Amino acid sequence: MSTKNTKRGVSVFRYDPTRQEESRFDRFEIGIEDESLTTILDLLLKIQKEQDPTLSFRYACRISMCGSCAMVINGRERLACKTVVADLKEKEITIRPLNHFPVIKDLVVNMDPFFEKYKDAMPFFDPAEKTDEPAVIRPDSRERQVIGLSTECIACGCCVSSCSMVHHHDRYGGPAAINRAFTLLADSRDGLRQERLDRVLEGCYHCRTEFNCTEVCPKEISPTRAIKHLQREACFDLFRTKPRKSSAPAEPIEKETVDRVPEPSRRRFLKQVTYGLGGATAVALGGVLIAAAVGPAMRKSGAQWVSAGRFDAFAPGEVSTVNIRYRVKDAFYSSDKTLPILVAMDESRNRIVVFSSRCTHLGCTVHWDRGKQLFVCACHGGSFNPDGSVNSGPPPRPLERMGYRSEGGTLLVEVA
Repeated sequence: MSTKNTKRGVSVFRYDPTRQEESRFDRFEIGIEDESLTTILDLLLKIQKEQDPTLSFRYACRISMCGSCAMVINGRERLACKTVVADLKEKEITIRPLNHFPVIKDLVVNMDPFFEKYKDAMPFFDPAEKTDEPAVIRPDSRERQVIGLSTECIACGCCVSSCSMVHHHDRYGGPAAINRAFTLLADSRDGLRQERLDRVLEGCYHCRTEFNCTEVCPKEISPTRAIKHLQREACFDLFRTKPRKSSAPAEPIEKETVDRVPEPSRRRFLKQVTYGLGGATAVALGGVLIAAAVGPAMRKSGAQWVSAGRFDAFAPGEVSTVNIRYRVKDAFYSSDKTLPILVAMDESRNRIVVFSSRCTHLGCTVHWDRGKQLFVCACHGGSFNPDGSVNSGPPPRPLERMGYRSEGGTLLVEVA
C-alpha cells in the first residue's frame, strides 16, 4: 500500500471546561504527503495550524525524550512524536487523552496525581555514605545489570494509563513510581532502603501481572519486572535480621536473679533444636516457593541473532540506518521490538561495523551526518567520530558496537 499523497480521517477527543458541553470527538480530513515521514504530532500541529487553532495538546522535545506528548492513539498509549502514521494499519485514526487522569482541555491532562504518587515513592537518591568523589558505576556490574533499562523512564504516564488496577486502588503507587523505587532499592549505596521499601510495599501487591505497562512503554522498560523484583525482595526482607532499638539503658542483672535461672534441661534443649530446625526448613521452603512464584516474571530471554538485510545491500563507504525487528520474551510475556542500528561499510567491503543508534549520554537516537562525517545527536549536541569514539558534547563513552556475523550472504546482528 502506498504511503505517499494519502488522506486520513482523524478523530480527536474534545473537551472544554469553560463551555457547558459534553465531551465529544471531532473528525478532520488530512492530506499527508508521506506517511512514513509523518508522525501523529505532525498531524495534530497540522490540524491546529490549518483547521482548528483551539485544539489543545502537550509537546516539547519532539524526539521521544520528555514524555509530554503521551496520549491514547488507536486504543494504545503512545508518544505522538514517536508514532509514525505509516505504522498505523487502521485507515481511521482516533486520538484521546490518557486514561485515569483528570482532563484539563482536549488532550491535555492533569499530571498532578501521577507526580504525587511518584513523590510518595521517594524517587531521590540519598547515599548511605557521603563522599565528594563522583560515583563510578561499571556497566558490567551485577547491580547495574539487574536495574537494566529501568533508569530510562521519562515519566510520560503511558504505563499508568494502561494499568487496569490504578483506578480501583487509591493506595497503589502505579508502575512508574514503583519502577523508580526499584532502581534505588536495587542500588546497594542507597541509604533509605527500609523507609523506601515500607513506602511501596503496600501498593505493589495490587499489580495483577497483566503486562499492560510493559507493552506500552515507549522506552521499552518492563515495570512489571520491577514490581515482581520488589515483591520478591519483600518476601526475603521478612527473614532479614533488623537491629533492635533498646527502649531503656541496659542495667546490670542482680545476682539473686541470676541464681534463679534454671539450668537448661535435656527436654528444653531438644525443643529449642526442633524449633530451630523447623524454622530453617520453613525459610528454605519459603525461598523455593517465592522463587517459583515470582522468579518467572523476572527472567529474560538470552541474546538472539536478527537479520539486518543482505550484505550486498549496503553501499561501500556509506553508513546505513536499518530498523531491525525481533521478538523479545520477558518471562512469560512476549513483545515485538523495533531497533534502529547504524551499519558502516568500508570502501573495500572487507570491513563492516555495526553501531547501536542509542546515544551514550541519555539514550537519544543518533544519525549519520554525511556532510560533517559524524554521528550526530540532535538532542544535546553530542557527536561521535566515524569509528564511534566521542567527538564532542556530553556523551561519556563511545557508541556501543554490536556483534554481527554473516550467514548465507545475510547480515545477522546480535541483540539482547
